[in-house]
Amino acid sequence: LKNRNNNLRFGITTGKKVGKAVLRSRARRVIRAAYFELYEDLNNGFDFVFVARGKTPFVKSTQIKKAMQEHLKKAGVLKNQQK
Repeated sequence: LKNRNNNLRFGITTGKKVGKAVLRSRARRVIRAAYFELYEDLNNGFDFVFVARGKTPFVKSTQIKKAMQEHLKKAGVLKNQQK
């Protein structure tokens, strides 16, 4: 979602369907790690909300990064330069 100021904000939501507290925390850490790897490639002025799913705590942040990159590119918020 486009915001009124020129900064990036993000939120992560993990429901109880993801698992107990340890798995929910891991899911948030994995999503956060993937987000900060892509941070430099994002256009300013957007708010993001990432939703953890059931498999999220069991995958590596590189897999999450690839999926996140596809979705952000589809949304048109990635800068032209890619790593």
